[in-house]
Amino acid sequence: MQEFDLLIIGTGLVGLATAYQAKLKSPALRIAVLEKEADVAVHQSGHNSGVLHSGIYYKPGSLKAKNCIEGYTSIVNFAQEHGIAYDLCGKIIVATSKEELPLLENIYKRGVDNGLQDLKYLTKEEFEEIEPHCAGVRAIRVPQTGIIDYPAIAKKMHELFEELGGEVFFNHKVVNLKKDGQRCVVLTDKKEFLARKVISCAGLHSDKVTKMTELKNDVQIIPFRGEYYELKPDREHLVKHLIYPVPDPSFPFLGVHFTRMIHGGVEAGPNAVLAFGKESYKFFDINIGELAQTLCWPGFHKIVAKYGKTGMGEMYRSLSKSAFTKALQKLIPEIQESDLRAGGAGIRAQACSRDGILLDDFDIVRSGQIIHVRNAPSPAATSCLSIGNTISDLVL
Repeated sequence: MQEFDLLIIGTGLVGLATAYQAKLKSPALRIAVLEKEADVAVHQSGHNSGVLHSGIYYKPGSLKAKNCIEGYTSIVNFAQEHGIAYDLCGKIIVATSKEELPLLENIYKRGVDNGLQDLKYLTKEEFEEIEPHCAGVRAIRVPQTGIIDYPAIAKKMHELFEELGGEVFFNHKVVNLKKDGQRCVVLTDKKEFLARKVISCAGLHSDKVTKMTELKNDVQIIPFRGEYYELKPDREHLVKHLIYPVPDPSFPFLGVHFTRMIHGGVEAGPNAVLAFGKESYKFFDINIGELAQTLCWPGFHKIVAKYGKTGMGEMYRSLSKSAFTKALQKLIPEIQESDLRAGGAGIRAQACSRDGILLDDFDIVRSGQIIHVRNAPSPAATSCLSIGNTISDLVL
């Protein structure tokens, strides 16, 4: 049995950033990270769109807004310092009809309230100068948005953490966590660890780990798969920067959009489809136990009642390339099915309450010597160094 001052569960970006910052602040502490996979950033942190988010969408004063703004600066500085690829290429958010103009104005106001500089309204003629193939009636240009190599960020933080004396135990799946007086006992499928304090950054499995110590845990992770197509190389010229729609207020996701990738190419997507397992990256990948947990969760029934029709549309687009293409054509009418080839997919860990509320903000719960990060969806990748700084301060 090994004993540490601090154990962290999960080598996603939030877990690694927390471990790295804790070790920087307290070099003498014995700190280790437990990871069930064989490498860092295997799930959400390695399967996202690679976007550096500006913070324009988030409610002023929320943890998302605060940590995104602070985290954006931190991660850009980190990338500069360590030679990691990034590009502040900017994006436009496009209203495709007059009915969307009030929603576009609300987004602009949020951006201003969150302190974003140099936001600019664009007329149709102005945004067509930036994105000549894009359709719409008005847009907002967000110069702060960019793209970055998040897997490289994760690998560098892992490297720096170990150089500082930290340890990472791969292929160690946490199967139990309990308090034992002033210490915590963490049992993996390989061995047992003792720690003075524990931080769970378990991502898709955060609800399972939380329930190990918090019997009254009132949220569950509902996994949503986001699927992408890629533009074929001879059609990549249709997208110059990043192009986003005005989010549909009847659905809690941003909608399909176009993203230039940091190592070349253009992604189109993602949709937001209920996944039949927390690591079900393909439509017909099914984990019976995890699917049953989703279907039996009282909050899920309320989500179906509220978003069922929109959700079925997302399911249909998942199975129909034609329907997916039609959604993309709202932004770029020239796009055809033949322009698209299958891309990757990621799973979003979305916490849902018993009342059917999809938690919109980051959610961190402290219970004695243990801190559980229960909800850290986008923009957690952009925000990871800020979140890690906050959590490491809490635990130290």
